[in-house]
Amino acid sequence: MSNMDEIWFYIISIISLIFLLSKIFLLKQASPKNLPPSPPALPIIGHMHLLKNPLHKTLQNLSNQYGPIISLKFGFRNVLIISSPTLLDDCFNKNDIILANRPRLLVGEILNNNYTTIMAAPYGRHWRNLRRIAACEIFSMNSITMCLSNREQEVRILLKDLFKSSSTSFKKVEMKSKLSELSFNIIMRRISGKRYFGEESKHIRDIISEIFEMNGSSNPGDFLPFLQWIDFQGIKKRMLRLQKELDEFAQGLIDEHRNHKNSCTQGQGRTKTMIDNMLSLQESEPQNYSDEFIKSLILSIIVAADTTVATMEWTMSLLLNHPEVLKKAEAEIRQAIGQDRLVDESDYPNLPYLQSIIKESMRFKTVGPLLIPHAPSKDCIIKGYHVPQGTMLIVNAWAVHMDPKVWEDPTSFKPERFEDLEDEAHKLIPFGLGRRACPGSGLANRVISLALASLIQCFEWERTNEDVVDMFEGIRFTVPKPQPLEALCKARESMINVLEKI
Repeated sequence: MSNMDEIWFYIISIISLIFLLSKIFLLKQASPKNLPPSPPALPIIGHMHLLKNPLHKTLQNLSNQYGPIISLKFGFRNVLIISSPTLLDDCFNKNDIILANRPRLLVGEILNNNYTTIMAAPYGRHWRNLRRIAACEIFSMNSITMCLSNREQEVRILLKDLFKSSSTSFKKVEMKSKLSELSFNIIMRRISGKRYFGEESKHIRDIISEIFEMNGSSNPGDFLPFLQWIDFQGIKKRMLRLQKELDEFAQGLIDEHRNHKNSCTQGQGRTKTMIDNMLSLQESEPQNYSDEFIKSLILSIIVAADTTVATMEWTMSLLLNHPEVLKKAEAEIRQAIGQDRLVDESDYPNLPYLQSIIKESMRFKTVGPLLIPHAPSKDCIIKGYHVPQGTMLIVNAWAVHMDPKVWEDPTSFKPERFEDLEDEAHKLIPFGLGRRACPGSGLANRVISLALASLIQCFEWERTNEDVVDMFEGIRFTVPKPQPLEALCKARESMINVLEKI
């Protein structure tokens, strides 16, 4: 080899080495410095082979092995699992704005009107407007107080229905459908000013139930995009059918109110509803309050009511399995209110044990065991770990509620634990945390408290046989009882005079 050849050889070698070292340096700089612990992953599918139902318990088993914050790969998507209340301050105080986004999933595109509902919309002007209107029109203290008569009337309709069949002896009743109709009509009277009966009511409630089932079914196409090309398992087709039915229902409500508005003079006719107010805003700001915007708001509120039904059904099931708790709750109501009138919402401060029962039910049977996922809008740090932008962050609320480091004897149903517990923030999180927490928690607590207090005050309750009520959990976005609750119901003799006057 000549001297010139040797020179060129060394030049090329040095340039190649510099290029290689630069690439290594850049890759090292671009890669996260400190990701959370992670189990071994498989090519392409990542950790999806580890996922088994119920998902919240599977994820907790992984957290028991790898720690309260773990990093997973669901196909091509990064996922972060949070399972401890000690981590929630980092998430929803220090990084609340960064984590205010939602991941883009097929359910958000189809069942949430192309990411335009409160639940699925990205954090920004549109979401803030939705949230503001929902808070003012439905969930503000003023709005909740204004609609008190609707709630009381719907509860009385339920009590009257039960009294008809169980005034003198125990009768078997199926509670889920009755509680579902109660919750649905409380919401619909505020939104549209009307009640729904029979098959029409059942049809819409069945659609809502199926939507929650779809939300709870993991869609492999969200994590392995090539599966969307073939509509794996027909998920997209099913979602499109549900979206069309619910969209037609919501559009029908808007058209009905628009026609009524056009045929009546201002101030004439029924009480103004949420839809009436939205149509008034549409006249002045049509670009901001389109029919699509109003439908997104309607669908968000209607669908959210399903969690209230599940909570009431689980609470009644727990009371039947713990008759000593039911007896104590009845004694509290009798002592605070007496037996010559029905309980009302002004009585809540005098019913602390009832509130403890509801809180313990929400902890023990967490209706939403996995909070709606978040997605950081930029890289952030959680407990010293690097979390890349776009990661799907999931809080395992069930794991937080069952953490033995936080709750003494967490697998037991003990309402008394809340009697002296003042600060349960970041410990009891059934409605989520941060700015994306459920805005309807206040209304939900009012509905649940009034319904349960009234049922306990007016009726005796027993199991249908000697066996305990099955507490097996269904598989959905919310955790329902797969078999509707059946119970024996009989009017309390001391309350018959009150019930006869309803």
